[in-house]
Amino acid sequence: MNGLNRHIELIKRSIHFMEAKKIRSTFIEFFQSKQHHYVPSSPIVVKNDPTLMFTNAGMNQFKDAFLGNEVAKYSRVANSQKCLRVSGKHNDLEEVGVDTYHHTMFEMLGNWSFGDYFKKEAIAWAWDLLTEVYKLDKDRLYVSVFEGDKGDNLGLDQEAYDFWKAIVPEDRIIMGSKKDNFWEMGDTGPCGPCSEIHIDLRSAEERNAVAGKDLVNMDHPQVIEIWNLVFMQFNRLADGSLKELPAKHVDTGMGFERLVRAIQHKHSNYDTDLFQPFIQYLEGKSGKTYGKSEETDIAFRVIVDHIRAISFTIADGQLPSNNKAGYVIRRILRRAVRYGYTFLGFTEPFLYELTPLIAENFGQIFPEVQQQQDFIAKVIQEEEASFLRTLDNGLKMLDQIKEELKEKNETVISGKTAFDLYDTYGFPLDLTSLIARENGLSLDEKSFAEEMEKQKSRSRAASESETGDWVMVHEDEGVEFIGYDFLESYSHIIKYRVVKDKKGDKFQLVLDKTPFYAESGGQVGDTGYLISDSEKIRVMDTKKENDLIVHFVEKLPSTPEARFSAEVDQVKRTLTMNNHTATHLLQSALKEVLGDHVQQRGSLVNDHVLRFDFSHFSKMTEEEISKVEDIVNAKIRENIPLIEKRNVPIEDAKKMGATALFGEKYGDYVRVITFDPNYSVELCGGTHVPSTAQIGLFKITSEGSVASGVRRIEAITSVEAEKYLKEQESLLKEIQDLLKNPKDLKKAVETLLQERNDLKKEIEGLHLEKAAGVKTELLNQFVSGDGVNTLIAKVTLPNADSLKKLAYELKNEVDTAFAILAAEIDGKPQIAVILDEGLVQSKNLNAGQIVRDLAKEIQGGGGGQPFFATAGGKNLAGLDNVVAKAKEMFL
Repeated sequence: MNGLNRHIELIKRSIHFMEAKKIRSTFIEFFQSKQHHYVPSSPIVVKNDPTLMFTNAGMNQFKDAFLGNEVAKYSRVANSQKCLRVSGKHNDLEEVGVDTYHHTMFEMLGNWSFGDYFKKEAIAWAWDLLTEVYKLDKDRLYVSVFEGDKGDNLGLDQEAYDFWKAIVPEDRIIMGSKKDNFWEMGDTGPCGPCSEIHIDLRSAEERNAVAGKDLVNMDHPQVIEIWNLVFMQFNRLADGSLKELPAKHVDTGMGFERLVRAIQHKHSNYDTDLFQPFIQYLEGKSGKTYGKSEETDIAFRVIVDHIRAISFTIADGQLPSNNKAGYVIRRILRRAVRYGYTFLGFTEPFLYELTPLIAENFGQIFPEVQQQQDFIAKVIQEEEASFLRTLDNGLKMLDQIKEELKEKNETVISGKTAFDLYDTYGFPLDLTSLIARENGLSLDEKSFAEEMEKQKSRSRAASESETGDWVMVHEDEGVEFIGYDFLESYSHIIKYRVVKDKKGDKFQLVLDKTPFYAESGGQVGDTGYLISDSEKIRVMDTKKENDLIVHFVEKLPSTPEARFSAEVDQVKRTLTMNNHTATHLLQSALKEVLGDHVQQRGSLVNDHVLRFDFSHFSKMTEEEISKVEDIVNAKIRENIPLIEKRNVPIEDAKKMGATALFGEKYGDYVRVITFDPNYSVELCGGTHVPSTAQIGLFKITSEGSVASGVRRIEAITSVEAEKYLKEQESLLKEIQDLLKNPKDLKKAVETLLQERNDLKKEIEGLHLEKAAGVKTELLNQFVSGDGVNTLIAKVTLPNADSLKKLAYELKNEVDTAFAILAAEIDGKPQIAVILDEGLVQSKNLNAGQIVRDLAKEIQGGGGGQPFFATAGGKNLAGLDNVVAKAKEMFL
């Protein structure tokens, strides 16, 4: 009889099978028939809410309406919201795949009323949709209502109970506690009782053995909540009390995956048509069958769940990365790759192949995954390829670690080992922990955290940036640099990547052929433009990375596959070449003037300035600087032509007497730059003028020390040098005008300086006289008592030095002195506290602590020694409060 009952039940269920797409559209159409406005899902990645990293509930996009920050556009709304719960208190990541009903990304079907209908309609429509439209068995459904809470002085939600009693038998209504049946947005704000609808999906035999009512909210995998109806009727105040809202709202949320499972009569969410197309694809690709092994079953479930989360977040603009939301997505992706690698045998990228199924199954309701299908696939494929390279090495390392622990008869992977796996192989802690558990090992997470903190401390001093993986566009057959001969070329993008830092995203491209010089040997990289038929993209910099010439651009091309005209900024290149050639001329001139010990120790060459660091042990004299300038300018006027030789055997270059750059490694073949074989011959990969006359003019602007035995010269050439001389000439003319055009300008300035010094001394004398007068007045204001002579006064003084001097003179002239001076100095407030050293111990006084307390009155801070301390601040008007507070404390 039991077998017959099961057969009859299966027949009944097959009659009511409905595809997931139809279930979703039916929900929306049902509420549209009830005058609800359909609102598309908000992005899964939260942009403007610092309290959330990802959208984790359907109500998130209506949060401002609930909080009263905005008026709802529509009084009735329905939608299907994509949600992600993998961080914060809603973190189901470790359960995903292990069980059959937790998910990272899920859809939440919901209907909302903003001050319109309330409990009666919400309850009636929910029951009608589930039982009359979706045809769910009424005898499998249970509902719960809020039983009340003494702490909040709330009784049973009688209103909801009465509405439910009119629909379902009373024995199917469950009393729910505040924990289960009272919903709150946060510690304060809108809140209210809720009614949950649960369904019992067990077999008839199981239901006959134990009533479903007894399993509600008991974490039974077949007795699950599918819909929560929240009735927002209170506002939680800061003091914890509740106040009735003037307008009452309805906020419902129904897990779409669970609903589909219930309607399609499945025992697992993964058995529904939401997941089966993905599982079937993986079965075909792996050759393994779902349902045969728990290990492979978990892998199937992890992958088909995670591909949804990954695809939807990428579609919403969040790429995998090493921090914040991007790191969460990278963890999810790597978890899926690792399961596929270990249990399904996927040693090549495979996740990206599932993106067409994402587009097919979700593109109708979430068009972004269809519109960005190719982009999503490329991002996932690149991320997979990158991780698979490190995963193989990392897993081999883990195998070694397991063997070593086995030999030592140990079962704990150290935090240092786990951190090395993370730092070297990109293994997240949770991945190492998972593998450890699978092998009967544990992980020292405390010491891992300590190692992580050490790394963070090291990296804080470095530039905080994150470089993404390369995205291939064309086959990489090497990069050809043609910038010595051409400033323009037709080029294609080989690959690109995104670099993130505090200032925002930056983009890098590699071209198959480029005229752009990459920063090297002290010469900055070229700038310019990449121009296609449809767009013009600015190249902001060019740098070398290993053998790559990397172009930093302001944005990614909309069509990376297009042919581009690569055009170097010729003006900048020319000015940079002027400065670079000038450094060669400068080095030779320095050797001539200072000696052959001069060796280059570093340089910077751009279109504005040249900087040359060289070995020398003393400050250059003005005469030496002048001689160097004269030699360089003479070589410029000689109009010496450039002699460039490429691919010169290194030994031949040495025979030519070529000067090598300090600390530089050279290959077997080098480039030799010569300006007069008897003057300047150097190994150099930079760009240079065709002849020295192009430089025009050379001017040293500074000379100084940068390290022991290393001097630095900064100089300008060409346009900048001319501009500098004009500015100096103009400045000189202004000074002459101010001094009424004296015949002897130098003597006039010397006279002016002497007059200034005389006046300064006179003013200092007046300040001393004034301070002495203030001191005399203050000496008569000390108050004696309890063995202490106390002075609390407000004064006006010319400078901070006079305040300190005054405080010490008062201390020296008065026994057991304790003085607090609130001073106005040049329109700003300052405080000084000084006391006899003996009072620090005998009266337990501390000048530093006292001044910090008083400084609050002037919006400032300070400190010092126990017997003397000072403070400054912003609020001059607070000095009176300082005096009043000090008197209250010590008089």
